[in-house]
Amino acid sequence: MTTYKVVLMVCLALFWAETAMVSAQCRGDFQGLVQQCARYVQKNGPTQNPSQQCCDVVKTVDFPCVCPHITADVERVVSMEKAVFVARFCGKPLAHGTRCGSKYAWDVVH
Repeated sequence: MTTYKVVLMVCLALFWAETAMVSAQCRGDFQGLVQQCARYVQKNGPTQNPSQQCCDVVKTVDFPCVCPHITADVERVVSMEKAVFVARFCGKPLAHGTRCGSKYAWDVVH
């Protein structure tokens, strides 16, 4: 199994554990978010523009609700910088000052 697939599986497992609680509180297609966007937010690899399918799912997510629930475990495999980039690219930029995990939206430069 390639390193990419292992990282993606870890991302999926962490998101599944975290999203059960978050999906009960926040609006969005979290299963779709994991399936369509995990490859664009993993720590390893370059920042790349997300697919249209990823953007379609991103547009369903209430990030101000989700961001406070991002844990250190998730941040071990998910780049918050890339996550903010993906949100911005897809037309759902985080408001200035929004804290998402351990990062603030203005900390991210892309």
